[in-house]
Amino acid sequence: MLKRKIYNKIEEYLKAPSNKMLLIDGARQIGKSYIIRSVGQSLYPNYIEINMEEDKQGNRLFAEVKTTNDFYLALSSFAGDKMENKESTLVFIDEIQAYDHLLTLVKFLMQENKFTYIASGSQLGITLKKTQSIPGGSYERIRMFPLDFEEFLWANGVGELAIDSMRDSFSKRECLNEGMHKRIMDLLRKYLLVGGLPDAVNSFVADKNIMKIRQIHNDIHDLYLNDAAKYEIESGRKLKIQRIFNMVPSLMENKKKRVVVKDIEDKVAKRMSDYEDEFEYLVASGITVECKAISQPSYPLNQNEGKNLLKLYMNDVGMLTAKLFRNNIKAVMDDECSVNLGAVYETFVAGELTAHGNGCFYYDNKKNGEVDFLVDDSTNLTTMPLEIKSGKDYKIHSALDHFLKIKNYNIREAYVLSNERLVFSESGITYMPIYYIMFFSSNDEVVGEW
Repeated sequence: MLKRKIYNKIEEYLKAPSNKMLLIDGARQIGKSYIIRSVGQSLYPNYIEINMEEDKQGNRLFAEVKTTNDFYLALSSFAGDKMENKESTLVFIDEIQAYDHLLTLVKFLMQENKFTYIASGSQLGITLKKTQSIPGGSYERIRMFPLDFEEFLWANGVGELAIDSMRDSFSKRECLNEGMHKRIMDLLRKYLLVGGLPDAVNSFVADKNIMKIRQIHNDIHDLYLNDAAKYEIESGRKLKIQRIFNMVPSLMENKKKRVVVKDIEDKVAKRMSDYEDEFEYLVASGITVECKAISQPSYPLNQNEGKNLLKLYMNDVGMLTAKLFRNNIKAVMDDECSVNLGAVYETFVAGELTAHGNGCFYYDNKKNGEVDFLVDDSTNLTTMPLEIKSGKDYKIHSALDHFLKIKNYNIREAYVLSNERLVFSESGITYMPIYYIMFFSSNDEVVGEW
C-alpha cells in the first residue's frame, strides 16, 4: 500500500466527533477511494461503500432518494446486515456528485447521526457550483492530488529520517552531500517520467517497465477525455474541453506557455470569456492545474489575478512526459542538451505548489517580462518569486532581475531552483536544488465549507 499524507487527515476526522461530512475532492485515478477504503476498513467493523456513478449506470437505487428514510431503505437493500450504529458503521459515498440531490440530503443525514459518513467525488467543484440548495454547514472539503514527490520518495524506500534531514538542510539553507544529491536527483528524474498517479507508481516500484507505465498514462488520459465527452453531452452544449486538454502539452512547448484563445478553434474573434465553462471543468475536475497571471504583485496574490492570461499544466508530470517523449526515457534521465525540459520542470513545480496548499500564479508584465511562479509570503505579507531552470544557465534570469529592482513590490525572498546541488545567495536571490520545492508549503489544505 502506498503511503499517503491524507491518510492521517481522514483518520483524524473519523476518530473525532463532527457534524460535517468530510468530502474528498480530486481527479479520477489519484487514489481517493482506495485510501478512504483503507482507513475505513481499519477503523469500522461495519464498512459500507456505495459508488453513485455505478448505481446511476446500474440499479439506480439512489436515483429517486428524497428523504433520509428513502436513503436508509436503499442502503439496506444490499447492506442491511451492516447498518448498526454510528460507532461501528461507516458509510462511504463514492462519486457523490453523480446524484446532486444527495448533496442536499447530507445535512439531514448528519443531523440524524445514525452512522458515520465520508464521501468523495471527481467533479465536485463543478457540481457544487451548479447545486443551489446545499444547506450551510454540511461539508468540510479537502482536495486530494496525485502522489507528490515526498510520497514518491516514500514509495521508493527513502525513509522519514532521510527526508527530515533534507528538510533540516532546506530550513538552514544548506546543500546535501554529493552522494545524497545524486540519489535524490535520480529519483526526481524518475518521478518526472512516472508521475504520481498511484497505478503508475505501483507499476514502477514493481517492475520498472516504462512501456507498462506509459500504457497506464495513456489509459487515464483517455479516461479524462471520455469523462469530458460525457459532461459535454449531459450539459447539452458543444464545449471544447477535449480540444483544450489535448492542447496542454503543446502549450508547454511554447515560450510563453499560456493559453492562446485563437488557437482553440482557430477563430480570431474569440475571447477567454467564451471558454469559461471549459476552463472551469478542466480545473474543477482536477485534470489540469491553472496558473493565473499577476501583473502587479501584492499580498495576497489571489486578489490580484488577471482574467485574460492563463497557463494550464497537466495534473501529473508523468502524463506530460508520456505525451512529449512516449517510451523514450533518455531525454529526462540523461539531461540531453538538445531537449528543453523547462515545461517538464515547471509542471513538476506547479503540481508541488498546488499539492502543498499554495496557489499557482506567475508574473507577467510587458515591460519587465515573466517570472515562472509567485507564492504568497505570509511571514512578510508580500510575495515570493520562483524561477525554475532545467539547464546550466541557471544564473541567467533577466525577468527576475527586473522584478527585484522594483522597490514597491517589497520582495524579501527570491529563489532560483535548478539541478545544481549548491545552496547559496547572491544579489538577493537564493539558489537551491529543484527538489527543495517539496518543502514549500502553506499548510492550508481545506479549500471550502458549506
